[in-house]
Amino acid sequence: MSDWLHNLPVPAMALVIFGFTYLLAATVFAFVALVATEERAKSLKAISPGMLPVLGIIFGLFVAFTAAQVWGDSDRAGAAVSREASALRSAVLLAAGLPPEQETRLRALVRDYVGQALAVEWPMMAHQEASLKVTPPALAEALQLVIAMTPQGRAQETMQREILAALEQALDARRQRIIVSLSAVNSVKWWCLYLQALCELLVIGFVHCDNRLGSAIAIALFATGVATSALLIAAHDRPFTGHISITPEPLRQIMP
Repeated sequence: MSDWLHNLPVPAMALVIFGFTYLLAATVFAFVALVATEERAKSLKAISPGMLPVLGIIFGLFVAFTAAQVWGDSDRAGAAVSREASALRSAVLLAAGLPPEQETRLRALVRDYVGQALAVEWPMMAHQEASLKVTPPALAEALQLVIAMTPQGRAQETMQREILAALEQALDARRQRIIVSLSAVNSVKWWCLYLQALCELLVIGFVHCDNRLGSAIAIALFATGVATSALLIAAHDRPFTGHISITPEPLRQIMP
């Protein structure tokens, strides 16, 4: 789905998805009413009602598999942001044992990195435009600063090693969140999901073609289920896009 839909507020997104699904259902109902003439009604009624649960189960499996991907991506994104913030916080706390000049410089570099992530990377991730080609300058300079240190004793040597490990962990967590930001439910899955729903709607209409009211109620109920499933998936489809998304709040909180 396109950016404009994902960036809509949830009520507006629901209006679009429910409107499209109900339009599809109304088209199916009108089509069945048009073709279910007296001559064809008997042939349409010959379609086994046993197809309804089979198609419904297949649709449910489609929804489950798609939702599993979405929840997995969302969990990975949240974990990556939390891990990145925790690693940077550890580096800042450990910096208290460094000489004042180096401590001040390291804190400033971490602050610059967080500011860059909030101002530049988060909007880019929302549009799936973030890239791993360039290493953040502030984090790269922080790594170089710590590597260039000359430890005075075992304590500073241990602290240098721990700070390096924390910065490398933050860099790896950044890599993971950018990779997750590029994931989404692709168009093939959406087409297959709605095609399966269309098949179910058609069979509902054919099986109940001699009862217009019953057909309309059944089609409307199933269409509501389809729209609800599509809304739930679309609202969480991209972990860093839309009103229900992973926020940079953990990163924002690590620095005063």
